[in-house]
Amino acid sequence: MRDTMERRLSPQLCHRVRGEDTFPVEWRSLGGKDRFAVRAAWPTDHPFFAPLRRGAERCHDPLLVAETLRQATMALLHTAHGVPLTRHILLGEISLTCDPDGLAVTDDEADIEVRFAELLFRGMQLMETRVEWTVRRAARVVATGAGHARLTGPAAYRRLRGGHVEAGAVRPGAGTPRAPAPLTGRSGPEDVLLAPTGREGVWELVVDTGHPTLFQRPTDHIPGMIFLEAARQAAAAAVWPRPYLPAALRIAFDRYAEFHGGPCLIRAEPGSAAGTFEVTGYQDGRRLFSCGLRSG
Repeated sequence: MRDTMERRLSPQLCHRVRGEDTFPVEWRSLGGKDRFAVRAAWPTDHPFFAPLRRGAERCHDPLLVAETLRQATMALLHTAHGVPLTRHILLGEISLTCDPDGLAVTDDEADIEVRFAELLFRGMQLMETRVEWTVRRAARVVATGAGHARLTGPAAYRRLRGGHVEAGAVRPGAGTPRAPAPLTGRSGPEDVLLAPTGREGVWELVVDTGHPTLFQRPTDHIPGMIFLEAARQAAAAAVWPRPYLPAALRIAFDRYAEFHGGPCLIRAEPGSAAGTFEVTGYQDGRRLFSCGLRSG
């Protein structure tokens, strides 16, 4: 039997601080512990996830869709599955395919069906999950995707992190040579995450823990969603002055990026098909992530 009761979602449950950066609004069960409906509202303007130009039209940023799905999954783990806020949710992979025509900026809200395809427990503790998403607007499917995450408690997390659990504080100096904003598809220099290295297709990640959207809560590592944005910016730089709108993406994380480590390097290489890129990140010679992107 379906549960028709809708429950409001807070920024805290979505791992955000500010309401304007919290995109899921409410949720309800679709029966059992594995299927849920989440209603989300996408802003027609936002200081970071601003709509993009696609020809003469404006469309919502596909990375806004990815962030909405991440937030919705976090919130459902806490509410529907009772995962305490003190447990750590370790994101391993996100994939997303969008229909850019369906992301046109309108008053339509997003209706997200979230299905927990796998729920792996140890005793009563949820340890791992694989989730699948279907996003509709006005009953039309506009995006599908999937994700994978592991969950761990505070003590196990400290062991996993080897003691690196202190929140970092990094602000780029005034002279940090960020890439030009238009080259990366951004409108303002404060949102540029790439600095030139002198090597074609290779960039250094700009880390600014004072950024109001990307760093809202204290964290002991560089968050994975920053690398997704850096990958998109690296692909945009490769095709400039043409715009780059990623209609499909997949990012897999290999290890944590440390504040106290060496610089994070981002390398973008074109794929075999037009508009595709494979972007990888490295720190101290070890791979941090790999990200495939396809334009639409």
